[in-house]
Amino acid sequence: MKARELAVEGAFAFTPEVFHDDRGMFLSPHQEAAFTGAVGRPLFPVAQCSYSVSRRGVVRGVHFTATPPGMAKYAYCTRGTALDVVVDTRVGSPTFGCWDSVVLDTRECQAVLLPVGVGHLFVALEDDTTVAYLLSTAYAAEREHAISPLDPALGLPIPEGITPVLSERDRAAPTLAEAERAGLLPRYEECRALDRAGARP
Repeated sequence: MKARELAVEGAFAFTPEVFHDDRGMFLSPHQEAAFTGAVGRPLFPVAQCSYSVSRRGVVRGVHFTATPPGMAKYAYCTRGTALDVVVDTRVGSPTFGCWDSVVLDTRECQAVLLPVGVGHLFVALEDDTTVAYLLSTAYAAEREHAISPLDPALGLPIPEGITPVLSERDRAAPTLAEAERAGLLPRYEECRALDRAGARP
């Protein structure tokens, strides 16, 4: 498995070896030795596994969880193709307001680590795109926040030819600057402490 650090501090992309034969394919989207070698600690203890299925054009995000408790995610695609975008929403981070993107599909089979406090968005590029998530804390709707995926100051890479299909919550979400003024954004040092505390001994 190859690891690559993204432009958002603490976020990584992982590309496993994929084995093909006449039956199909086999791969391991998470491999602890490679993960620990890149990140410096094992994957967080998994509190919940979830997945979403989206038609072409669906944009989910930018979503992040109130800190504490915060939520780290490990995401990969099991069907279709998604443009996955990591956005640094942590006030005080050296990469605050920066983003990076990774194509998640069933060809390269990349996975993305999103540390605590980092915003997550993806664009479904095909019908029935399925994105699976390992989560460090259980989902609770009252703790979930959103940033507008169309915030012009962020300039997120919605591909040409895609008309974004948004939920009402995402359509009404504040810009990053508005969320910061409202005190909704997580603090970098607290997020990093929670990341470290989530590591297994």
